Amino acid sequence: MSEPILQVALPSPLRRLFDYRAPSGVAAEHLAVGQRVRVPFGRRDMVGLIAGLTETSQVPANKLKRVSELIDLAPVLPATLWQLCLWTSQYYQHGLGDTLASALPVLLRQGEAAAARQDIIWQLVPGAYPEHPAVARAPRQKQAIQTLSLHPHGLSHALISQWGLTRDTLETLERKRLAQRISQSQHHTNEPLPLLREAPLTANSEQAAALAKILPQLGPALITATDAEPEPAPATTGHFRAWLLEGVTGSGKTEVYLQSIQHCLQQGRQALVLIPEIGLTPQTVERFRQRFSVPVVILHSGLTDRERLDAWIAARDGEAGVVIGTRSAIFTPLARPGLIIVDEEHDLSYKQQDGLRYNARDVAVYRAHLEDTGIILGSATPSLESLHNVRRGRYQHLRLTLRAGDASPPRFQCLDIRSRPLEAGISRPLLEAMNAHLRQGNQVLVFINRRGFAPTLMCHDCGWIAECRRCDARMTVHQSPAHLHCHHCMSQRAVDRQCPDCGSEDLRPLGAGTERAEEYLASRLPKVPVLRIDRDTTTRKEALRDMLARIHSGEPCVLVGTQMLAKGHHFPNVTLVAILDADGGLFSADFRGPERMAQLITQVAGRAGRADKPGQVLIQTHMAEHPLLLDLTERGYGAIAERELAAREASRLPPFSFLALLRAEANQAALANQFLEEACAEAEALREHPGLAGVELLGPVPSPMERRAGRFRAQLLIQAEQRSTLHQLLHLWLPLLEQHPLARRVRWSLDVDPLDMF
Repeated sequence: MSEPILQVALPSPLRRLFDYRAPSGVAAEHLAVGQRVRVPFGRRDMVGLIAGLTETSQVPANKLKRVSELIDLAPVLPATLWQLCLWTSQYYQHGLGDTLASALPVLLRQGEAAAARQDIIWQLVPGAYPEHPAVARAPRQKQAIQTLSLHPHGLSHALISQWGLTRDTLETLERKRLAQRISQSQHHTNEPLPLLREAPLTANSEQAAALAKILPQLGPALITATDAEPEPAPATTGHFRAWLLEGVTGSGKTEVYLQSIQHCLQQGRQALVLIPEIGLTPQTVERFRQRFSVPVVILHSGLTDRERLDAWIAARDGEAGVVIGTRSAIFTPLARPGLIIVDEEHDLSYKQQDGLRYNARDVAVYRAHLEDTGIILGSATPSLESLHNVRRGRYQHLRLTLRAGDASPPRFQCLDIRSRPLEAGISRPLLEAMNAHLRQGNQVLVFINRRGFAPTLMCHDCGWIAECRRCDARMTVHQSPAHLHCHHCMSQRAVDRQCPDCGSEDLRPLGAGTERAEEYLASRLPKVPVLRIDRDTTTRKEALRDMLARIHSGEPCVLVGTQMLAKGHHFPNVTLVAILDADGGLFSADFRGPERMAQLITQVAGRAGRADKPGQVLIQTHMAEHPLLLDLTERGYGAIAERELAAREASRLPPFSFLALLRAEANQAALANQFLEEACAEAEALREHPGLAGVELLGPVPSPMERRAGRFRAQLLIQAEQRSTLHQLLHLWLPLLEQHPLARRVRWSLDVDPLDMF
């Protein structure tokens, strides 16, 4: 066989592979798809993955460069994960190299060895004892032997100082052949441990019914909960199953997760748990580690590169029994996959909004299919897409309608604020209700989905409004420290002292944000701590953990925050939830606006009354008679979901059709519009192909926020009744777009199944 040519996937959005000659001195039989290689690319070296081996290339032989280094002896990704990346690349119409790079930790993208860091363990050798003649005149060495004898499975080098030992003493014992040091993975455990640290909670009737549907499909348990080591798992766990676990807030969905994971671990398999936000990680990990004695690792962007790689390797090698992470964790390899859980499956955070625009929830479902495992999608407010899949028989619907323990659902009340004076967005009746709950020793949560002191700054004389100089957006007023901040392009500037239009110095903050609500409540409730929880107050690594600890102490306090407080938190002492402005979602330009508003209000309201104290939800609104609010407060989220599904079906909107959004932006609006106009013309021509007549093209039109970060944006929407038809068009269309003369003069992207139309 002639020297093979390697088709290498490099981290680039280009949907193509790059040909290279095999590295010098490496036989063809040692090359395989999935190995990492270092290659020359332009003036720099890059790390890519072998995506194919061939004997021919369209590049002339004398111009083919040689691979600089073969980094791995074996593929870095298991076969099913490689298939998942191929599918993700094809489905989201993104470059394979960039997709594969997204599936790898940063250090592996840079060429770091895919091996676990080793921990040094000190052990006694057989025959060593405190009265050994070799240490008769060495009291420190004798003491070291006594200490090591208390740890028959070894003592970590990192802990020797805590036991009064020194490295010199242990190295002396090593030279006398009385002690030895061995290397092992940080997540490896020598001592056999029971599977559970604490017993499961007693399942109520609904939880038991859900578990009765889930557990048999995960396969028979091979060990008991107290056994130390599992038996080898069978080759397969059975057929792929997907369950939509719809449970009202506080109904004990997490307990169903935990008992399902326990069953999975008893089979000797691993579980992958996706959560939407980093902020939920500490409490989730703590609860899982309290229940299980197996290693639990986390993966999210808040870790160092080394920490992420260590967790990734522990999962790949099977040392971690449970892996918890945000959306990118869906690409974590598992040695023995057994169960995938997607908590808060409706959450928009699972959709990547730049680069590879994948939806981790949907990728998780396809991965479960590839791995032949079960997947649980949990939410109190399921997405309409998941409910539609239940209707079509793709998912099995499991419901939890009862709150855990004696907790009862909170009482909803719409507080009509028409003609009422507001201070920092808070009405007098609301303040009185807050005082009443605090006097009873309870906690209050105030939800306002706007950071900063006020949404904008306005001149009281002429009506001038402080706008971002780079975006079609208003600047948000921040007070600590004082500045104007655009939350779209992140530009900042000093607060204006006088109006640039009329010269007036009567400039006033307009509206209320979290800072202003915090300041007002602190002045009106001086004896009660007011804790603001938003992105501005949780930048410090332990800030959120510290504030959550204060909340869980049970002392009366007021929590003021954004969506960070709406997801997954358990606040047993919160009895009142106040939603300051519920009207924004009632008139959204996005067809998903009503669904998202109902989800957000339901999730926030669910923080109230989660223990034995009754909960109350007060919704300030100027539209107290709006049908959407009436349905939500009187009939619940299910009524909104049914209503919206019927409306979507009538208008043929997702999930009853399929969308892709082509976006373009440029320094000149004309360039972006020209690119999309010509792209639209090419798509129109492609619709003449057999089977593509059902595709509709809507636009191009300016984006709802036309100018952002100094660039003009426009978009073209592609809609089809069938998913296959949409992807057939995209497959033919994208190569034409990549070769378009304007493709390098505008910044463009394609978003398949877009969730954000702005």
